[in-house]
Amino acid sequence: MTELNEAHRPEAAQPTPEWPDTAAPAVSDPSITAFIATLDGVEVLPVSEHEAVYSDLHDALLHALNEDAPTGEGEA
Repeated sequence: MTELNEAHRPEAAQPTPEWPDTAAPAVSDPSITAFIATLDGVEVLPVSEHEAVYSDLHDALLHALNEDAPTGEGEA
């Protein structure tokens, strides 16, 4: 069987992906900033934990959207 990492070459067999720069433009809505902050550090988590992070973020965004449902009344 061929091993991905040989004993004399301990570096990773596959390169580490380049993560995008996290310096995003300023967001004026503090609730959106809080949601985005939940993604900080996801790149160092095991891939098996990414689904939970994204699922929690999705659920939080969905809850926030449903919380402030427009009534249809207001200024035109």
